[in-house]
Amino acid sequence: MKNMVRYSIVPKDTAAHLFNVTLTIDSPAPEGQVFALPAWIPGSYMIREFARNIIQISAQSGGKKVTLKKLDKHSWQAGRCNGPLTLNYDVYAWDLSVRAAHLDQTHGFFNGTSVFLRVAGLEDQPHSVDIRPPEGEAYKSWRVATALPELKAKRYGFGTYIAADYDELIDHPVEMGSFELATFKAHGVPHDIVITGRVPNLDMARLAADLKKICEAQIALFEPASKRAPMDRYVFMTLAVGDGYGGLEHRASTALICARADLPVKGQKEMSDGYRTYLGLCSHEYFHTWNVKRIKPAAFAPYDLQVENYTPLLWLFEGFTSYYDDLILVRSGVIDQPAYFKLLAKTINGVLRGSGRSKQSVADSSFDAWVKYYRQDENAPNAIVSYYTKGSLIGLALDLTIRAGTKGRVALDDVMRALWQRYGRDFYADGPGSGQGVAEEAVEALFDEITGLKLKPFFNRYVRGTDDLPLATLLAPFGLTLADGGKNRKPSLGIRTVKDGNDCKLGSVYEGGGAHRAGLSAGDVLVALDDLRVTAANLDGLLGRYRVGDAVTLHAFRRDELHRFDVALSADAAPQLSLAPQGKQASAGRLRTAWLG
Repeated sequence: MKNMVRYSIVPKDTAAHLFNVTLTIDSPAPEGQVFALPAWIPGSYMIREFARNIIQISAQSGGKKVTLKKLDKHSWQAGRCNGPLTLNYDVYAWDLSVRAAHLDQTHGFFNGTSVFLRVAGLEDQPHSVDIRPPEGEAYKSWRVATALPELKAKRYGFGTYIAADYDELIDHPVEMGSFELATFKAHGVPHDIVITGRVPNLDMARLAADLKKICEAQIALFEPASKRAPMDRYVFMTLAVGDGYGGLEHRASTALICARADLPVKGQKEMSDGYRTYLGLCSHEYFHTWNVKRIKPAAFAPYDLQVENYTPLLWLFEGFTSYYDDLILVRSGVIDQPAYFKLLAKTINGVLRGSGRSKQSVADSSFDAWVKYYRQDENAPNAIVSYYTKGSLIGLALDLTIRAGTKGRVALDDVMRALWQRYGRDFYADGPGSGQGVAEEAVEALFDEITGLKLKPFFNRYVRGTDDLPLATLLAPFGLTLADGGKNRKPSLGIRTVKDGNDCKLGSVYEGGGAHRAGLSAGDVLVALDDLRVTAANLDGLLGRYRVGDAVTLHAFRRDELHRFDVALSADAAPQLSLAPQGKQASAGRLRTAWLG
């Protein structure tokens, strides 16, 4: 096909963690073709400079070498040539995350943003990629998992895949290796589950059954009449490791990392906390299929992957997704209401723990994600608020406000469906890259229109402002109370510790706590409390022998200098709220049933 951009990628050296990529175009720009690798990946709002992992690159045309001039940290320009131009380059792949690329003798994984140079001026043309296996008998059992459409490849096989444009090419991660595979259908759409890594006695049947419920509930939320999903096929890709957690959304798939202990075990009927967390992660990334992959902030339509794209709306796109991820678990019947109330209470307590919530609004947190949320330091709890967690509570508060204010006639679900119809489904006839984004003022106007309520004061106080949400008041009409279980609080230093060998190292010092008032700082290593040795394992036990208000002497190393600190122990300030049903009012029961399903 004329003007098709053609790639091939092969694991060149699994021990050295190198992918080799070739890129061919038939008609390079007469003035010298420009190529660039994205600086960030959608869904992870931080400049990551993926081009730093290109360790060698060359170009040729007609069998002759073509010069490449480096324009900036992620761009090159080829010398002038008439015929087809081919680039060849190696990419170092040793980032064990969902964001980049990873390769060793056990598996290979890559996001297109990490390995496929963009051809300036040809982004809208079709792109093909020939995915090749590594050489050697040890890799004969390897397969390929991706949601990319096959061109000259069988499903799960090596070969050539096709994308309508560059945006589609880089929105389908690829996993290769020997993996566990299961398939289920959600409202008629095939969904694959791919698990890479050693997981003894993995219960894939249970996982498929639970994910089917979750996926069908989300499809029905956005399309209650037609039950139509926005993709023809979906792939859950999970890398199971000893200890890990993370996910990244794509238009028809998600890349996940979890601890192998979080995955279900054959014959184990009860649901572990780890498995519940994993299902919540899957639910979160699947909800993004609508919310952020197709309904987008205006700043992301289209993405500019070479620079930061600022938006104050991540509290909606990430926060609301965080609200719905656990809500869908209870609505679909995967967990019960008491389990959901525990998850909700945990989120509420987490938001209230940090004093940063009184200094940064979720709108500002969204805008500053590039330099604050994704670059957190030891002072983060005292300086920032999470647009994920507080954003999820804003979703909860709006949902409760709308349901109570309209006597159950309207809900947040209705607003999400309106967003989908106006900014997602009806604008994507030509694919997820063709729509328009939603602006901040349009979001608020839509809330007022769909609900019939005047919600500007809510947005001023809780989205652009830093007020704590009145959750106890909002939950009351639903027959739920927020109970404080911290009446007999333990003595505390007001710190977060990190284990560093056997040392007890301060990870964060909470503002207003005893350690803060005494002058301790993050990075200090506690040595002794009242002349008794402190270790990572015994600090809580030592503190348990004191009472709130007691004075203690701490010795700690700051760098290589020993310091003494006199500390007055304060009451543990960690919130201990819990959610519980109260009363049997019929109206509360109806509201709660409509909300939780």
